Amino acid sequence: MRKVWKLWAKALGQKASKSNKESDHVALIRSTILFTYLITNAFIVAGVIRHWNDGPPIQLYHYEVSGSLSKIKKEGTVQTNRNFLYD
Repeated sequence: MRKVWKLWAKALGQKASKSNKESDHVALIRSTILFTYLITNAFIVAGVIRHWNDGPPIQLYHYEVSGSLSKIKKEGTVQTNRNFLYD
């Protein structure tokens, strides 16, 4: 277990001081910061996934223009939940 801790501490960055005890405390603080970043990012991603298509459906109309503009015929509607304001 001690070897795993040494590898983890080295992965977090260079040794903070010449004292092993103080370096262990710094590695513990760095680990805490890393885990809080990971937890925060997990909540952000979960919120994005949860609210992915929450908007009201948008009706799209498909028109067929033949000859002149006075003869516009409505072909039908398509329902979608996609938000076209940000495309």
